[in-house]
Amino acid sequence: MEKNTLLAVVLSVIVITIGFTVQNILYPPEPVSLAETTDAGTAERIDSRDAESPSRPEGESGQEQLPREGVTPSERPVPGNPVREVPREGISGDPVTYQNETMRVVFDPAGARIISLQLLSYTDGEGPVEMIKRGGTDRGALEFHFGNETAPPVRTLFEKVPSDDQHTLVFRRDFYIEGTPGQPFEVKRTFRFYPGEYVIETAVEITNSVNQVIPLDYAGSSYTISFGPQIGPSYAELDGRNEYRKFFYYDGGRRRELRLRTEDRSQKEERLHWASIAGKYFAVIAVPGSANYTWTFSNETPRGLDDGAAMYLSRPLFRSSANRDVQRFYVGPKVTSILNRYDRSDSNALGLQNMNFGRIEDRRLLFGWLENILKFAMQVIYRFVPNYGAAIIILTIIVKILLFPLTHKSFESTSKMQLLNPKIQELREKHKDNPQKMNQAMGELYKKEGVNPLGGCLPMLVQFPFFIAMFGVFNNHFDLRGATFIAGWITDLSAPESIWNFGDFVLPLLGWNDLRLLPILFVASQLLSSKLMQNPAAGTSNSQMKMMQYGLPLMFFFILYNMPSGLLVYWIFSNVLTVGQQAYITRKRKHQATE
Repeated sequence: MEKNTLLAVVLSVIVITIGFTVQNILYPPEPVSLAETTDAGTAERIDSRDAESPSRPEGESGQEQLPREGVTPSERPVPGNPVREVPREGISGDPVTYQNETMRVVFDPAGARIISLQLLSYTDGEGPVEMIKRGGTDRGALEFHFGNETAPPVRTLFEKVPSDDQHTLVFRRDFYIEGTPGQPFEVKRTFRFYPGEYVIETAVEITNSVNQVIPLDYAGSSYTISFGPQIGPSYAELDGRNEYRKFFYYDGGRRRELRLRTEDRSQKEERLHWASIAGKYFAVIAVPGSANYTWTFSNETPRGLDDGAAMYLSRPLFRSSANRDVQRFYVGPKVTSILNRYDRSDSNALGLQNMNFGRIEDRRLLFGWLENILKFAMQVIYRFVPNYGAAIIILTIIVKILLFPLTHKSFESTSKMQLLNPKIQELREKHKDNPQKMNQAMGELYKKEGVNPLGGCLPMLVQFPFFIAMFGVFNNHFDLRGATFIAGWITDLSAPESIWNFGDFVLPLLGWNDLRLLPILFVASQLLSSKLMQNPAAGTSNSQMKMMQYGLPLMFFFILYNMPSGLLVYWIFSNVLTVGQQAYITRKRKHQATE
C-alpha cells in the first residue's frame, strides 16, 4: 500500500472515530424497551389521560355524587367492590405547607398528596427548583390510589391530625367497601421530614374497625402510591443532552436502566432495593418498605403536559386487619457528597446505610476514570479560584503541562517536516513520473533526518481521551450547572452560550435558533493551530492538506455548536496554548537553521 493511501486511511479512521463517538455521546440511539419487563397489555389499561379528574366541583370530595345515601366514590370502579368514603363535614380543603432549610412542601388535603416541592438551596430561574412538574394536570406527587396503577388517585378530603412533632404531618380519613357500610376502615398517611435531609419518610396505615382482613383486592393490589406526573426542574425540551428523564432501578447488585418506548409502561414484580426517575441534575428515588411491591414505570403523557415520567408502587393484598407500610423518597440533587451520605448510618438523620444512591449518577465506561480525576482536580482549583471558567483555564494549563513530553516530541517532528519541505518538493519534482521511486526516496530522507511523517497526528490522538472526559465533566458535573464565567455572555458553563437569539426563526436543516460565539472562536483557533502544524508528508496532495486544514475544523464546528460552553472554553484555550508552543518550536528551529 502506498504511503499516501495509508495516510488517507489512518486520518479517515481518526476522523470517523471521533465523529461517531461524539455523535453517540450527544445523540444517543433511541431507547428500546425491555421485552421481559414491558407489559403487553398496556393498551388494554385505563388511559391515565382519560382517567384524570376534571376540575373539582363544590363539595367535600370532588367526586361524582351518587343518588344513594349521599355517599361519593373515592375512585372509578375497578375489579372488586368500590371503596366509598364515610361522609363527614367540616374538613378543610386549604393547602398545608411544611418548610425546613432544604425544602418547602405544599400538601393538598384532597388525597393527602403533594402538589409542590421546592428545593430551597438550588435555583431555577428566579426561584427555587420545583421538583413536581404538574403543568395543566390535576396530578401530584405521592398520590394514593385504591387498587393498582390503573386506578385514578383518591380525591377525598383527608383531615389533618395534630402532631407533637413539627416535622411530621399526619392526614386521616375513614372509608368502607360497598356492601359493608357498618365496617369502616381508617386510612392514615404520615409524612416525616428531617431537617437538612432530602429523604421524606412516608407511612400508610390502614386499620379495620373489626378484627377482619380488609378485603381490598383490585387486580391483586390493595393500594398504590405514585410519584408524577413529571419531575422538575423546568426545561424547554427533553433532548437527551441538556435535559432528560430516565428510569433506573437497583436490585442490590447493580444499577440498571429501564428503557421505554414512547408512550409506554413497564412493570417489575421483583423486590428492588430502590427505583428512580432521574433527570440530568436532580432525581427522585423511591425506597420500598418490607412489602413486595409491584413497580410500574410510565412515560405516558397526561393531558396538560408535553411529556410524562411517573412511577407507581402497588402494594400486594393485606393479610391482617391492621397494616402499616413505610416508604422513603429521596427528592434532591445528583450531588455525590449528598447521595453518598445515605451509605453510612452515622451520616444521615434517618440512620440509612448501604443505599447506594450514588449509582444514580451518570458514569461513562469510556474514560470514566479520567473524568473523575479531572472533576476532582477542578473542584480543588475552585477552592482557591472561585470561578469555574478560570478553573477550567487553569486545569487546561495543567493538562498541557502533563502532556508536554508527548506533544513536544510530535511538535518537534512537525517542525522538522516543515524545514524539510524544500527537499520534499525537490524529490517530488524529480520523481513525479515514478511514485514508487519517490516514496522510496522520501523514506530514506525521513530516516536520515530522523522524522516521522505521521508524528503530527499524535496531539489529536492524545487529546481525544481528554476531550471525551472533559465533555462528561462539563455536561454532567452538578457544580457547573448555572456557573457563570463571564457575566452577560457565558452564564452557564454546562450549557451552550448565545450572543443573539433568532426568536421564532430556526435555521433549516440545522435546527439552530441562536448565534453562538464560542464555536466561531474555536474554529479560528483550530485553523491557526492547523496552519502552524502543516505537515507536508510524502504523497500528500494539496487537496488532502486543505481537507485536513479546513475540513476538520469545519466538521467540528457543526459537532460542537450546541456543546456545553465549558468544553469549548477548554478546547479554545488548549488550542491557544498549542499555537504558542508550536510557534516557539518553529521559531527555535528556524533560528538553529540560520546558524
